[in-house]
Amino acid sequence: MQKRWKIADALAESDIEAQKQIVENFHCPDMIAEMLIRRGLKTEREINLFFKPELDCIHDPFLFKDMEKAALRIVQAIENNELITIYGDYDVDGTTSTALLYLGLKKMNAQIDYYIPHRMIDGYGLSISGVDLLKENGTSLIISVDCGINSISEVDSINELGMEIIITDHHNPKEQLPNALAIINPKLPDSIYPCQELAGVGVAYKLLMAVYIKLGVDTHELCNKYLDLVALGTIADIVPLVGENRIFAAIGMDRLCKRQNIGLNALISLAGLTEKTLNAGDIVFGIAPRINAAGRMGTALTAVELMVSNDETESRELAQQIEQQNSLRQQIDQRTFNEACQIIEEKYKNIEETLFIVVSSDEWHPGVIGIVASKLVEKYYRPAVMISFKDGIGSGSGRSIADFDLFDALSHVQDSLDTFGGHKYAAGLSIYAEYIDTFENQITKYMKSVISPELLVPPLKIDSKLELYEINENLLEWLNRFAPFGPGNMKPVFFTSLVTIVGYPYCVGKNHLKLKVMKDGCELDLIGFNLGDYLPFLKKGKMIEIAYSLEFNTWQGRTSIQGKLKDLHFEKDI
Repeated sequence: MQKRWKIADALAESDIEAQKQIVENFHCPDMIAEMLIRRGLKTEREINLFFKPELDCIHDPFLFKDMEKAALRIVQAIENNELITIYGDYDVDGTTSTALLYLGLKKMNAQIDYYIPHRMIDGYGLSISGVDLLKENGTSLIISVDCGINSISEVDSINELGMEIIITDHHNPKEQLPNALAIINPKLPDSIYPCQELAGVGVAYKLLMAVYIKLGVDTHELCNKYLDLVALGTIADIVPLVGENRIFAAIGMDRLCKRQNIGLNALISLAGLTEKTLNAGDIVFGIAPRINAAGRMGTALTAVELMVSNDETESRELAQQIEQQNSLRQQIDQRTFNEACQIIEEKYKNIEETLFIVVSSDEWHPGVIGIVASKLVEKYYRPAVMISFKDGIGSGSGRSIADFDLFDALSHVQDSLDTFGGHKYAAGLSIYAEYIDTFENQITKYMKSVISPELLVPPLKIDSKLELYEINENLLEWLNRFAPFGPGNMKPVFFTSLVTIVGYPYCVGKNHLKLKVMKDGCELDLIGFNLGDYLPFLKKGKMIEIAYSLEFNTWQGRTSIQGKLKDLHFEKDI
């Protein structure tokens, strides 16, 4: 599917002088100065902090309205030797949050435990069965991480049982808030916290900071120790890597690369990443899926146990368990994806006229439908909800496309749902079987009222035009300083017109396109992942226009510059 190229406008006249000044001050290529200006960075201080994030620049945790109350209650629990239980979600964000608070509070001699619900038994978030179990275990204070913001009845049960709960979450709240002792969430309607896009682990980290401050502990010494967990959860949850999130991700990645966490180090080794410098892509595609597999195929408690382990033998055993679960998850993923595609081809006779995909089955594993929904969106570029039914009750997972707010859409059709929650681009729901047709009709009708046809073509944001003769190692080294890359700070994408195909393009691996192009006597090797369908239309000597990012590629000890092809236009379209 060809993409809708969205090429950034040329720099304004007022920015040209700023560009020249940046080049003069930093001795960088013109293109780098342009990329900085496009990110709103013009002053020396702004640019220096972008390239070298500092922990001193994060916000005061007490800007959260309930933070004072929450921190003091935790300090009281520590002093009174009360049992505190961390109640986490079963994804990477939830498990890193759980491990972070467990390790950080245990260091303060807290009586601390953790609980992760079982996806198949308890479902998402706080559950009545889980709450009852915590009461039996003698818990007096619960701290939820990455969940709880919409758990009205469950929080009421906690209060009735004589326990208290502090909710830390980053999901969108509904109109009614739970009656918790304190709620720490940057998305609350009256929140003044400057960074609204914190991941759940970022919110948990701010709570730990606040507790340390109240205890008179040096936050730099101890909170820094756990920044690898913060980076892992932040990057894995695909939140914008700007502002405070960029600081957490950049500094935490440095710590992660130093292999300080014994458990994570064991998992990194099994993922085959020991010999390389880790980047955000390694987190998203290598480490995060493995950690998520624990919660999808078994219990996420295994992932938390791995992260808090200080024993190498135990860590290797836990990592091997997770690796086996991930292998099983991949097999089930592929089978489920194939089944879902078959249902879609039979159900929606003309996918071009389909606005919203809803597919369901009694046979699907609830732990993989979120991953498969993402793959369906990638293939068909329509918002997709996959539902796994058991005994007439469906557990659903949805993924969206750019510029379509899935959470808001579900809010408009919530009468046909039992429960729902999530973000703009990812959401979970539960639904009774008899309402599935109503749900699909309502959400399709809603989508018709808010979506325009061009939004159903995947966008490709392009930063600037680049000529092949401008590409060199110096440019690449500067571009790499923009890392870690992610939402809000994506790897720059360039386009070059009128390049000529050199030699014969071919496919490698699973439908990946390899080709070489030339212009003005300069050549560039390109690889296009999942772009092998273009191969029949590409011939030696043909002129095309390419959109690509740049990277260093090391093969058999030799490092070269490679273009990562995003899309291409043929000569007739140029």
